[in-house]
Amino acid sequence: MSCLYPDNWVHSLPKPWTLNEEQITEILPQFYQHYPNFHDRLKAFSLWQVGKPYGIFKLGEEIEPDPDPIIRLDVSDCTVHVLTSLAFTQSKSWNEARENMITIHYKDHKPSYKTRWHFTSDRIQENPYTVNITEELLEKDQLEKIDITLNRKEDDSEFLNLNWEKKTTVYFIPNEEINKELLAKFPDICGVAFVKKAFFTMGIVIAHEGMVIDQNNLIHASSEFKNTVNMSFIDYYFRGDGPVFDGIMIYKFTALTD
Repeated sequence: MSCLYPDNWVHSLPKPWTLNEEQITEILPQFYQHYPNFHDRLKAFSLWQVGKPYGIFKLGEEIEPDPDPIIRLDVSDCTVHVLTSLAFTQSKSWNEARENMITIHYKDHKPSYKTRWHFTSDRIQENPYTVNITEELLEKDQLEKIDITLNRKEDDSEFLNLNWEKKTTVYFIPNEEINKELLAKFPDICGVAFVKKAFFTMGIVIAHEGMVIDQNNLIHASSEFKNTVNMSFIDYYFRGDGPVFDGIMIYKFTALTD
């Protein structure tokens, strides 16, 4: 297992939300120098963002119907943290990160509201850069599944105005299988998507996502804690009154150049 923690360089940096685009561009090549390996660099960049203010639905296409920026580092929600980390980790300038975000965040690699990966379970199943490994971690009979039409609510209306839906089967790891033994099977860094059964009636599978590092810690932009936090996965998931969610999907990160 590679280890970042003896190297305090990333912790010595000014926090990204205090910097402008030019300052970020100056720092990005240094990540390559300190962490030549893609996954080590991804871990470091994710850790650099710990403490970033939380804000939901803050990325867009810079045009209507969603004029928010294509990429930013001043605020994150859960998906923004994951995808922003993935884009910047593979970039040596702000503009390159913006182009990489377009590649990662849109099905046709063009910024359009309707072709954005709006549904995390769909992205995990289909996006080549966040690849589902859930079924590699346990036997099929240890998993739960849901047959669902994404974006189709119980009353047959759309959840989002996309003129799109997808019939799919999603396998996920149920709560009784989530423990330290399962985490020991994870890569050094991977994505985790949290299943909420109450959302199924809205045509949604996933309620939250983040990154698990070193088979132990969860880094995620949290509405609960109002910023990006680094904490024990098990302590976050299992509370005194029971599990926070109904299961998880796990995905690996693949570099754009792979």
